[in-house]
Amino acid sequence: MTEAGASANPERSGGREAGGRYVHIFQVRVYYEDTDAGGIVYYANYLKFAERARTELLRQTGRQQFDLLREQGIGFTVRSCQAEYLAPARLDDILEVRSSVDEVLGASMRMSQRIWRGDRLLCDLQLRIAVMNREGRPRRIPKDVRKALQPRIGPPPPGETNTGETACGSAPRQPPAPRDCHSSDVDPTAEPM
Repeated sequence: MTEAGASANPERSGGREAGGRYVHIFQVRVYYEDTDAGGIVYYANYLKFAERARTELLRQTGRQQFDLLREQGIGFTVRSCQAEYLAPARLDDILEVRSSVDEVLGASMRMSQRIWRGDRLLCDLQLRIAVMNREGRPRRIPKDVRKALQPRIGPPPPGETNTGETACGSAPRQPPAPRDCHSSDVDPTAEPM
């Protein structure tokens, strides 16, 4: 939880992590409307926080979603999203959404977004963002947008190359074993009592 009266800066500029990876940082405070009856952030709201952060990352390049739609007839849409919820955020927490562009392809890009409270990772998102025209068909990422994103592209940190897809000839990834949400000491392979 945060101190009473502390304010959330709506955006902190991005910077380079160890290894040269660019990370855009967007801060958000958890409001009552973001939580369930127990004061815990409703799972879908993490996706809203991530969407705001992606919009601000794009805005930092000098582009705005509305202008791209109006002037170039394109918009960004989430093609796939893998979310892992690791710990809950609560009412009045100040969170940081740390966004990285992992790879820019022809008509899509791969991104990593992680939502933190202080030094605790709460939610890990792996996304593929597609560029679409007004008719909903894929379109190549325009050269000016690609050029603006170029300084922000970096490979995922070592060991975090999860794209949701299996490379040709490789074995499919095994999903993580289910965990009890109340204890990390539960052995998911043990027989129920």
